[in-house]
Amino acid sequence: MTQAFLDQVEAFAEKTILPAASDWSMGATPDGTIYEKAGQIGLLGMQVPQSFGGLGLDFTTRTAACNILAGVDFGFAMSLVNTHNIALRLSESAPEALSRRYMPSLLSGKISACTALTEPGTGSDFAAVTTKATQTKTGWVLNGEKTWIINGRHAGLSIVYAQCGAVGDGSGIGAFLVDLNVTTVTRYAIDSNFSQTSLGTGGFVLQNVEVPQDAMLIAPGTAFKAILTEINAARTYVAAMCNGMLARATCDAAIYGARRHSFGKPLNAITSWRAGLSAAETALNASQARTAQATDLVNTGQDAQLVAAQAKIDAVTAAQTHLPELLQLMGAEGLRSEHVFCRHIAAAQIAGFTDGATNILKDRVARLTTQKGP
Repeated sequence: MTQAFLDQVEAFAEKTILPAASDWSMGATPDGTIYEKAGQIGLLGMQVPQSFGGLGLDFTTRTAACNILAGVDFGFAMSLVNTHNIALRLSESAPEALSRRYMPSLLSGKISACTALTEPGTGSDFAAVTTKATQTKTGWVLNGEKTWIINGRHAGLSIVYAQCGAVGDGSGIGAFLVDLNVTTVTRYAIDSNFSQTSLGTGGFVLQNVEVPQDAMLIAPGTAFKAILTEINAARTYVAAMCNGMLARATCDAAIYGARRHSFGKPLNAITSWRAGLSAAETALNASQARTAQATDLVNTGQDAQLVAAQAKIDAVTAAQTHLPELLQLMGAEGLRSEHVFCRHIAAAQIAGFTDGATNILKDRVARLTTQKGP
């Protein structure tokens, strides 16, 4: 089952995502039918239990699929896995009626979804969330703003983390399922000189958004811990995605170096050219080994805080360092839109911000290493 599924993912990446990705890197918007094609092969329900309509696969398989998808386009891979994560959370935490209501649309790709943590004034400091959830007789009212959210510009559904107590109290944060199509939600897209379209980056303002009592998926006291656990998984599959980008670029450069001649011999016969490729391959191998360690820890339910953070640091650093070098090995040919180099270079920078910026993660690794001792 697992290998057959990954073979389908590989075919989907090459035949469906790759031809469209060059347009996305220039600002075009992904066609909604591509999400539905992803749903048809189970990408939006990889780890969702079969009893809810998913494939019931493990985290290792999810990570492998993310690696494959990011090899052709990081943004779309992130968009898909974020919708998947909401479906998985519904299967784990939502009342049955609520999960049954939304699950078919999520798994089929008819709607996208997002996790909303980041705010204009806070990112990695989750306890500083200021979006407020006020309890009423019938449920909750949410007020606040979320920004830099993957799928934020088009998601129909979101799990919004909001403070039910005093700002700064991590134990007061709860997680709520919010329909983003209600009139009390105002959304906006976020663009930059790096195209954000396949990521679906955006934000939204919640103004007296009413949700029912059962929309609280994770209660205060447990939500903060839940997001920290989930972020270890996210750091691990983002590391795998960076490895996927670097692996694809390394492979493409190697193929080009074998066929392109300069001064009467192939590029890969030139010592300095080969040294650049070898450096990328060495960094990739080391990063893949660390990511495999983190994947195993997450997959088996062990403490992955330290290794997941290290894996993301290693993978992001390797991608940010060697993707530009591989572009140089390609020469001007690497600038063509049909190649992955330029969009992967941009994506590697974005990856460095997701699920904990690299500088913050380095500080966290230092603290965890000290706590762990020799």
